[in-house]
Amino acid sequence: MAATVLMPALSPTMEKGKLAKWLKKEGDTVKSGDILAEIETDKATMEVEAVDEGTLGKIMVAAGTEDVAVNTPIALILAEGEKAGAVPSPSPAAPKTPLPQAGEVKKVAPSPSSLPQAGETGAARASEGRVFASPLAKRLAREKGVDLAGIKGSGPHGRIVSRDVADAKPGAAPAAKPAAAPVAFAAPPSDAAILRNFVEGSYELVPHDSMRKVIARRLTESKQTIPHFYVSVDVTLDHLLDLRERLNGQAPKTKDGLPAYKISVNDFIIKAMAMALIKVPDANVSWTESAMVKHKHADIGIAVSIPGGLITPVVRKAETKGLAQISSEMKDYAKRAKDRKLKPDEYTGGSAAISNMGMMNVSNFAAIVNPPHASILAIGTGTRRPVVRGNDIVIEQQMTMTLSTDHRCIDGALGAEFINAIKLYLEEPGLMLV
Repeated sequence: MAATVLMPALSPTMEKGKLAKWLKKEGDTVKSGDILAEIETDKATMEVEAVDEGTLGKIMVAAGTEDVAVNTPIALILAEGEKAGAVPSPSPAAPKTPLPQAGEVKKVAPSPSSLPQAGETGAARASEGRVFASPLAKRLAREKGVDLAGIKGSGPHGRIVSRDVADAKPGAAPAAKPAAAPVAFAAPPSDAAILRNFVEGSYELVPHDSMRKVIARRLTESKQTIPHFYVSVDVTLDHLLDLRERLNGQAPKTKDGLPAYKISVNDFIIKAMAMALIKVPDANVSWTESAMVKHKHADIGIAVSIPGGLITPVVRKAETKGLAQISSEMKDYAKRAKDRKLKPDEYTGGSAAISNMGMMNVSNFAAIVNPPHASILAIGTGTRRPVVRGNDIVIEQQMTMTLSTDHRCIDGALGAEFINAIKLYLEEPGLMLV
């Protein structure tokens, strides 16, 4: 019986991919475990293995095809004696919902019909059994005993916001107010409208690859849904740099005569953030609408720049690992990330992240939180700065770091406690050993 080869889901969030190339051609004999094709996702290039043996009877998706949906039939493997023409083409399989990995929250996008439309009020939606209100407005309504169904929302698209509930009387619908003009949101300009700003022939169009599309989508989603909050501190690095020099000087030699490890400042930062997450467990969280996800370990994602974008491999249980092990893992991750050879479980999940632009001579910046993380630490370059110690001015090696947090689960006081715990471990790195 013919076996259908489906477009695989190579990560929990993968919806589409590019069928880069076929390594077998129609008529080739295949056996279980043979590599049939290469699939490109936004993060990596993966291989598709045959799970049945027989003859590759039909290739249904050509090499180079982009945006192939998960579970789309891409080929047929024929059993002995079967012919391609005698086997009916399979219909696309129903998409499977991938299970979220540890620390990841699977989001379900609402259908267009369930979203409030421009000019539509909360009362109008209530007539259909649905009321659109902000979480704060819902909580205030419960506390005041106000029926949201009778309130006209003044927020975007008629959404009920806290001020609407504050004006309402408990137990009854508020008096009708003059309808405010609906808030109109302009649609993003079309490609043609943007290009009209430039002289024809003065530019070239470079189509977005899948990585750039996903980065754009996820960062737009992050800024639209996560209320970002930022705190910054300056960190003195003198003790850390002295310890780093001594540790690297004591590294044993390999058979090739090279040091077995070379610890970087970034390795210290990974360890310090992991230790701080364990010390301040309320910051080691992820947000869901129904509950707070409190993580038992510190899984730290590290932003790695690669051609066309970036990827965030995750150092698992970083609080339990030594600096040499963290250094070794990061070198391996960075190399395979640039080759797009990371496995999905190596760059998904995590409880927090680090983005280090110090090597690019950037003094300070604020990074964007990448869900399901609740925080990301932005690292600037280390420089010699005058610092007041007591009544004296001394020169110290300092760097600025900025913590971006999801204010829904890490508020200002907690964020300050968290970043100061990181600062303590970096300024007194010996504390990471006790």
